[in-house]
Amino acid sequence: MKPPPEDSHRKGRKGEGLAADFLASKGCRLVERNFRCAAGEIDLIVRDGKTLVFVEVKSRCGSRFGLPQESVSIAKQRRLTRLALWYLREKRFEGHPARFDVVAVTWSGGKPEVTWIVNAFEALE
Repeated sequence: MKPPPEDSHRKGRKGEGLAADFLASKGCRLVERNFRCAAGEIDLIVRDGKTLVFVEVKSRCGSRFGLPQESVSIAKQRRLTRLALWYLREKRFEGHPARFDVVAVTWSGGKPEVTWIVNAFEALE
């Protein structure tokens, strides 16, 4: 049975918080959380050394419907690429190193398991 939308939304936000804390524990510095513009939203933007990292966070309760990271579709990758390019231009970070990571949070028995996929995909047009 699928959880009610508010439960999914709450778990998603909790997953984003866990992802931010996890990345901070690995030495990344939070730049933006839930960055929004007309083109959409980027869950997290962090700095990993000199690299600006655009992070998609995916959360799921168990793996019955596959791993969370498997839900980052080609369409989502294209949308994130457009958002990242807009962000880089708007903030004048063009030419700076950047990449796309995915942080997957799988809830099993009420406990989260966090998986960080560095350089999860290349920019797509």
